[in-house]
Amino acid sequence: MNGTSQAILVAVSTVIFALLPDRDGQVRVHLPLVRRTRDPFCDQWALPGGWVRTEESLSDAGRRTLAETTGLRPSYLEQLYTFGGVDRSPGQRVVSVVYSALVRNHEAATAVEGDNVRWTSADDCTGLAFDHDEIVRYALFRLRSKVQHAHVALHFLGERFSLAQLREVHEAILQRPLDPANFRRQIEGSGTIAPTEERLTGGRHRPPRLYRALVAAGSTGPFQDVGPLA
Repeated sequence: MNGTSQAILVAVSTVIFALLPDRDGQVRVHLPLVRRTRDPFCDQWALPGGWVRTEESLSDAGRRTLAETTGLRPSYLEQLYTFGGVDRSPGQRVVSVVYSALVRNHEAATAVEGDNVRWTSADDCTGLAFDHDEIVRYALFRLRSKVQHAHVALHFLGERFSLAQLREVHEAILQRPLDPANFRRQIEGSGTIAPTEERLTGGRHRPPRLYRALVAAGSTGPFQDVGPLA
């Protein structure tokens, strides 16, 4: 056999999505980025991640590196895809297993922000280290493809929510308005939510009914049936 064998290194990266307001007040899909402190790509922004230790599972490595870099500890991580392009890392062959999670605002608020960690609109992520631009685009594509399944949007909400709040989550992910009447028909016919006897308080008009999820959080993740982005 000709050629020289080279060890393949295994790393993990994580894409954590939250719905946060931009400076203009519009709610968009955001994710945390970390500034690299060493070569390659020193001082460039990248997804949280790191090497997999010999004694830990891939998911444990994802949780550890995420907590070490951002302080985030989501209760549920889903394996998104594996990226293994030959030239994705200068000087060595690296295969990255990418995990994803959707977190609510109070969970996003626990992230340690500073000079080396920042939340960024997912649509504005360009010039990242390695092939992380491609990874973010893929994760965002999958999120928007899957939001038609109500349980995806439910990951961003509390135990009780109004249909308007659920619609606003869909609109923030898709970045376009949805017709309220059509949205109500589709969601109520999806079998993923059920009305409660509770109503939203604090408004000036007749308080809207609150709903609850019929899909347990984490029972079906947002990125199942994934394949390569065409």
